Amino acid sequence: MKSLLRLLVCLLATPLLAQPAYPPSFKDARAETYRKIDAVELKLWIFGESVPAAPKPAIVFFFGGGWNSGSPAQFENQARHFAQRGMIAITADYRVKSRHGVQAVECVKDAKAAIAWVRANAQRLGIDPKHIAAAGGSAGGHLAACTGTLDGFGSNERPNALILFNPAATLAPIADLELRGNDATLSVERLGVPAQAISPAHHIGPHTPPTLILHGKADTTVPYASVVAFESAMQRAGRPCTLVGYAGATHGFFNRKEHFAETLAEADRFLVALGWIKK
Repeated sequence: MKSLLRLLVCLLATPLLAQPAYPPSFKDARAETYRKIDAVELKLWIFGESVPAAPKPAIVFFFGGGWNSGSPAQFENQARHFAQRGMIAITADYRVKSRHGVQAVECVKDAKAAIAWVRANAQRLGIDPKHIAAAGGSAGGHLAACTGTLDGFGSNERPNALILFNPAATLAPIADLELRGNDATLSVERLGVPAQAISPAHHIGPHTPPTLILHGKADTTVPYASVVAFESAMQRAGRPCTLVGYAGATHGFFNRKEHFAETLAEADRFLVALGWIKK
């Protein structure tokens, strides 16, 4: 039996990736507020030309950082690429522990609110409401996966596709993946709910959209076995899922020089195969 010990210890203890500056500054993106919680205004930044008369597919990116820190600027380059490919590309902010003192369950609520807001405003933004993808890396990959799997948490709106970069997609025991020791106690403390409640792999069903996972096989922060478990759960549910593993790649590999172009091209091919963008 394999263990998720490292995954939970690392996710709960430290930010997962070196982060760009916060708050972000994008000179050519349109900023809008998608949610207000007390004095906090959560924004998203929109790349690409909106033509309401000719709706485009959209992709919403969620940054990583262990639900503790991070910046929407993490996916700026990916957003710019897909805007150039004819999509409306969005990078979203959400509350995190270091800035807002929240547990991970609140991050989930924000991500789900972001997808709901994008769909509710699709016509005004020139977005095809039937072609909205959620994407993200690490903890942001977890949030994107949550939007496509979990019921409730403020909204049942779901994206129509998922693109997940080394996501924390399995947070509790499932099939041949188990937890040991007091990991569950740690996860409740950090997550705000029992781990299984916001573990995407445990909530896969007929509603879960087609999914692409890009993951380093040498990742010791979110072990490769955890996304294999997610892929297996998707297969059991009869849902389309493509897992691409990168030999020798560690956590956060998708934004490093040697793998950035590869992972971006793979994500592009996925959307081409879905018929969202042209080859």
